[in-house]
Amino acid sequence: MDGAIIVDKPAGMTSHDVVNRLRRLSGTRKIGHLGTLDPMATGVLPLLIGRATRLAQFFSTAEKKYDARVRFGWATDTYDREGAPVSDPVNPSFSREELEAALAPFRGTFLQTPPPFSAKKIAGTPAYKLARKNIPVKLSPVEVQVFALDLDEFDGSSARIRVHCSAGTYVRGIAHQIGQELRCGAFLDSLRRTASGEFTEEQAVSLDELAKLAEAGRLPEALIPAARLLPQFSSASVDLLTVGQIRQGKDFRLSPFLQTPASKYVKAISQEGDLVAIGEARLPHLYHPVLVL
Repeated sequence: MDGAIIVDKPAGMTSHDVVNRLRRLSGTRKIGHLGTLDPMATGVLPLLIGRATRLAQFFSTAEKKYDARVRFGWATDTYDREGAPVSDPVNPSFSREELEAALAPFRGTFLQTPPPFSAKKIAGTPAYKLARKNIPVKLSPVEVQVFALDLDEFDGSSARIRVHCSAGTYVRGIAHQIGQELRCGAFLDSLRRTASGEFTEEQAVSLDELAKLAEAGRLPEALIPAARLLPQFSSASVDLLTVGQIRQGKDFRLSPFLQTPASKYVKAISQEGDLVAIGEARLPHLYHPVLVL
């Protein structure tokens, strides 16, 4: 079991809860997730399994897509529906045009301060642990990028938005700031991640279905093999002699006639179809194995 399983995370579980569940179902502890989802959130949670966990470094900047609902009328301390109100409730009174204007600053590249209830660490401690103890949390703003922010629905008291953004962007932070812009308060009422990098909700499998597969001894059917991950990297078949050289950490040469153009990184695939290593270009057609599975 070396590859990825895309879980359709249910609401009410932490990402670590999901990892622990898959560890029990698969019988291995070598499982890690590619970016957390808040307990309230649902949707695409990619898990790397077995030796493929070592590929996590190549997914760190993966873009995300979300389907979210924002509710107006008051703000919460966590910026979502699970938090305590921090403003008096008011009746929202603004038009769709005014909402569109409030959304405009959150398209493109801008600085965003992470929510106090977040996994960002302060001197090694996650910010949410400090916030729960009412310890003041001060986080530095970070640059994020929102490639698309579309307003799908608006009924006067809530709005449905779709967001395509860079890694590290907090949609609930956007919801909170929109409420400030409109002077009525707002929070994230629901959030579903529909894509994480190359992985989409069409590939996601529920925990119940994964449990059924595991019980029937068919869990590998849900696995995306390591060789199929990172499709943006060129792939090249290597013979047994080259596999041995790669495992010794030696540079390896590839044919200049690859099916896909060579890039900075290349996936070395054994003749059996298994991912052997990720190579980094040193010279034309010469690669150094920066990660060996």
